[in-house]
Amino acid sequence: MNATSEGALLLCRAEPTAVRTPVHLLREPLLLAPAGEEWSVLVPEGKPWLDGGEPVDRVLSGWATALAVGANWPVLALWWDGDRAGFTLASGFHRPVGYVWLADGTPAGEDEAMRTFAARLGLDPVLDLQALEPLTRPDPESDARARLVGLIAVLTRAGVALPTGLTPGEPADRLRSVARAQGAEAVEWSGWRDAVRAELDVVEDSALGPWLRGPKARLL
Repeated sequence: MNATSEGALLLCRAEPTAVRTPVHLLREPLLLAPAGEEWSVLVPEGKPWLDGGEPVDRVLSGWATALAVGANWPVLALWWDGDRAGFTLASGFHRPVGYVWLADGTPAGEDEAMRTFAARLGLDPVLDLQALEPLTRPDPESDARARLVGLIAVLTRAGVALPTGLTPGEPADRLRSVARAQGAEAVEWSGWRDAVRAELDVVEDSALGPWLRGPKARLL
């Protein structure tokens, strides 16, 4: 990877129909597609990490956290730039957990983070964790991109199946072109009225829903 290969993907553990409304809260143009059984993938259409001055990891971590807080499913942000690559897993009100590799694949995270990652996704505590452990060890044959691809390979056991061509480590422009070519759905923010409606719907469908006074309550 190099300085022109910045990119990101968001994996949501939910069907596209469940993701479509909450994603409006991000107020960002995104492409939505199925990514396996009970999984969806979001591909950024823009590059807010270049326009807003914040690095790609911070932007994607914020997106994942915003989606996961109001939803009943976890969100996994995958990101990469010329210097590093990594992931952030957000799940409900849990503190997000993540891991980072340097561009040459050198691990720069904590082993405990990978164990927490596996536990929150409900991965097999023996087989899947054993498959994840090599990603936390030095390997001169694996760069940062290979580490992300290896992570996705482990997640295939949990049902992840990224559309052909949506490979972590590819430049954002290429990912966007591939997603469009494969018929990904464009999800765009259409104004504050729809954003507020989406936020209320997300809250009512979340763990807070039963505490609201009546169906479609607007008191909150």
